[in-house]
Amino acid sequence: MADPAYLATEKLKQAASGALPSSDALTFRQAPHNLEAEQALLGAILVNNEALDRVSGFLQPGHFYDPLHARIYETLATLIHAGKTATPITVKTFFENSEPIDANTSVPQYLGRLAANATTIINAAEYGRTVYDLATRRALIIIGEDMVNGAYDSAVDHAPKAQIEEAEGRLYSLAEQNKYGQGFESFQSALVTAITMANSAFQRAGHLSGASTGLSDLDHKLGGLQRSDLIILAGRPSMGKTALATNIAYNVAKAYKGERGADGEMQTTDGGIVGFFSLEMSSEQLATRILAEQAEISSEKIRRGMIDETEFRKLSEVASEMSRIPLFIDQTGGITVAQLSARARKLKRQHGLDLLVVDYLQLLSGSKRGDGNRVQEITEITTGLKALAKELVVPIIALSQLSRQVENREDKRPQLSDLRESGSIEQDADVVMFVFREEYYVERTKPAEGTPEFADWMTKMSQVSGKAEVIIGKQRHGPVGTVELSFEGQFTRFGNLARDYMIPDR
Repeated sequence: MADPAYLATEKLKQAASGALPSSDALTFRQAPHNLEAEQALLGAILVNNEALDRVSGFLQPGHFYDPLHARIYETLATLIHAGKTATPITVKTFFENSEPIDANTSVPQYLGRLAANATTIINAAEYGRTVYDLATRRALIIIGEDMVNGAYDSAVDHAPKAQIEEAEGRLYSLAEQNKYGQGFESFQSALVTAITMANSAFQRAGHLSGASTGLSDLDHKLGGLQRSDLIILAGRPSMGKTALATNIAYNVAKAYKGERGADGEMQTTDGGIVGFFSLEMSSEQLATRILAEQAEISSEKIRRGMIDETEFRKLSEVASEMSRIPLFIDQTGGITVAQLSARARKLKRQHGLDLLVVDYLQLLSGSKRGDGNRVQEITEITTGLKALAKELVVPIIALSQLSRQVENREDKRPQLSDLRESGSIEQDADVVMFVFREEYYVERTKPAEGTPEFADWMTKMSQVSGKAEVIIGKQRHGPVGTVELSFEGQFTRFGNLARDYMIPDR
């Protein structure tokens, strides 16, 4: 048997030389289809309308190869869903003016034959699955042909990378289109899922239903990071929102444990695989932050090379340990929410995914450019991120900026109304959290030393130094409130705040 690659090469050579292959060398292939399965399914529905219930959850008219069969299926579904009975008699009125199939057969006669040749509805679901699978194969052929044609006739400004991302998105959509959105499920099935989640929370350390952030007080308030949730983490510049997101991402990845399930797929039992979209910082800058946090060496000293041999050895040891954690970084800036979604799907397919972090929301762009309506664009972005969280069944932490109106208030603690383009962000988010460090503002009001005000300032600084607040302004499934954390600025590290009653006596 000849090598397919060799045959393809020979055909390309012949095309380039202008020579045409002989008629004997030509082989014609039809798109995969099974007209008998389509006829058997339609006949089963005509005989017993209940057969439609077995296939309507996944089968659409467009899945039929024969256009007439697609029209018949659509008509049958419309009648049955309207509460009417679909038989050759009731359906034929919709096809009386249709073009005959051949000189001896009209469409109404064809409907009668379909019903007459039907045997049983027992195999209706199997017929429907056959029709669906063959339609999927035809869709694969179309995607493949479009890829080839696009590569040959690509526009100058259409980069190959963009074509790859487009093809990946189409393939993933095709692979997942029957995995999500399968319509109604029984309440019993939903109860089983809820009990399974409760059992996992009972067995997991800390009794959390979601992935642990590594910050116990925050976990207690949130119950961990819940799957399918869109979590907005907002704050003014220098409050530490990127640092907090980085800390959480590292903690989740570091705690990752997985085991292979009965189906051969890896299943996460603790922690998680993390994807981090760093739209503002490079991957090196992000890695330096995490390295400084874990090694407890100032990131400034690392960047400037102001470290001694002992510190360098410590950095090497920490870096070796960190290299094994499942944390993946994408540093591409200026991407659209559609591109982000395609890359997140690819990561889940290739490596798995349990948490997605986006730093930050306002650096994403929507699909519609040039209309000047940023509010609509942010709406598209937040809606897309929420849909992606549900589709991939992972929590998404999206960082967001706050408007400057915070600075005009005496109390600088942020509120929901401070979110930029807050309407869609507040509406689509399951959780909205604000990072606030009063130390940042108090530090900038330092009076002259030796004045009465300086003593008051020192007292105030001692009260707020090294402390941060995470204000939960919205939580769809839990309480709102404030969580106090510790903050070490030189390491950009958040931690659990030691209470006075927890400090041991000397």
